[in-house]
Amino acid sequence: MIILDVEQGTEEWLAARCGIPTASCFDKIITSTGKDSTQASGYINKLCAEWLMGGPEESFKSDWMQRGNELEPEARAFYEFDSDCKVNEVGLVYLDDKKLIACSPDGLTENGGLEIKCPSASVHVSYLLDQKLPTSYKQQVQACMWICQKDHWDFVSYHPAMEPLKIRVDRDDAYIAQMAAALNRFVVQMLEQREKLSKYRRNA
Repeated sequence: MIILDVEQGTEEWLAARCGIPTASCFDKIITSTGKDSTQASGYINKLCAEWLMGGPEESFKSDWMQRGNELEPEARAFYEFDSDCKVNEVGLVYLDDKKLIACSPDGLTENGGLEIKCPSASVHVSYLLDQKLPTSYKQQVQACMWICQKDHWDFVSYHPAMEPLKIRVDRDDAYIAQMAAALNRFVVQMLEQREKLSKYRRNA
């Protein structure tokens, strides 16, 4: 595990994660049930495009995404008070010194970490009713535990007009083993594609 202490969203942070798979997109590599995702080849193409350009593609940020960014510090403060713990903010965490697999946690604690979502009111209500980690975030949360070497991860859904939701998720070593194997296969394929494309790289 290698921690890069930069602010998320900055040019340095974008450069550090450019062209490599990151936890928020691991659902494009492995499904929640442990099968290979049908989106993997498209994700490889996207990452190879970033690698060729030497920077990320322009990405659209919706009003809800912007709202989430604005509310995240408030949600983190709630979590620290409710959990009576200090959250350490980090920029990027690499799996190892190869720097080919990474995640960007919303915070690290002594034995775990934190994933914050600030959804719309109706989505937050659905999370309150379900009282469990939404399936769509299983890959991201388990990946963060794998990469950051943690035993648990807390999922927080935060809406300023309603009670927040906090769910503790334990490490699933069997699923993480499947994920590690899928990521290793993915990275091998990605590097093979890079080799084929290397002559087109302008900043090589």
